[in-house]
Amino acid sequence: NVLGIRCRRNDVWLPRLASVFDGYTMLQLSDLHLDMSEAHLDCLIESVRGLAHDVCVLTGDFRFSTFGPYAPALDALGRLRPHLGGSVYAVLGNHDTIRMVPGMEALGIAVLMNESVRIDRAGASLTLAGIDDAHSFRTHNLHKAAVDIADDTCAILLSHTPEPYRQAAHADFSLMLSGHTHGGQICLPGGIPILTDSAAPRSLARGPWRYRGMAGYTSVGCGASIVDVRLNCPPEITLHRLRCGSPPQ
Repeated sequence: NVLGIRCRRNDVWLPRLASVFDGYTMLQLSDLHLDMSEAHLDCLIESVRGLAHDVCVLTGDFRFSTFGPYAPALDALGRLRPHLGGSVYAVLGNHDTIRMVPGMEALGIAVLMNESVRIDRAGASLTLAGIDDAHSFRTHNLHKAAVDIADDTCAILLSHTPEPYRQAAHADFSLMLSGHTHGGQICLPGGIPILTDSAAPRSLARGPWRYRGMAGYTSVGCGASIVDVRLNCPPEITLHRLRCGSPPQ
């Protein structure tokens, strides 16, 4: 069932979002573990083929192991990249090495390493920031990532893990997109995770969540770790549709 990749759709209401971005769609892929198997890569390519979106974000873990060769993961990413659209941004995960960055950027993937970019549309803008892995390497720096973000700007944070959610909310991000937990990968009936490999609360281990004024979403990932098996937690890709204003009551 690790090959049964589903497409999840998530509407996110953001009060600071400029009206020209209402309906702006972000395709999120997380925990891809691209060198896991040829069959999985083929299924992942098929799952994203032809999906309409404005920007693609990749929230880390491109290789299966946490050490060793990374060229197979880059080769697989090269096969996947043509199906991800024109604009692709990424952060590294705890399975990745900084040595992958030049190869990723050569594929047209902008790797955000404690930095931000501004996305403009019809005279308005939103900011997309990304931090380095906060789980194993702990090289994340939210202050550096947010230093160029103006007050009252709708800012979206990419973080491999949801663990720095408190700091992200304190830094006044509107939305945090994460992965890492795999939603538990091996879950009890109802999708209840047994282990999440994360210091974040279980309520942040999968799907949409909110902390204070910040919205969040933790992807269960589209690959698998340690063993290529999932139970009561199918893999996913996610289409986030940004909406201007507050959610309807």
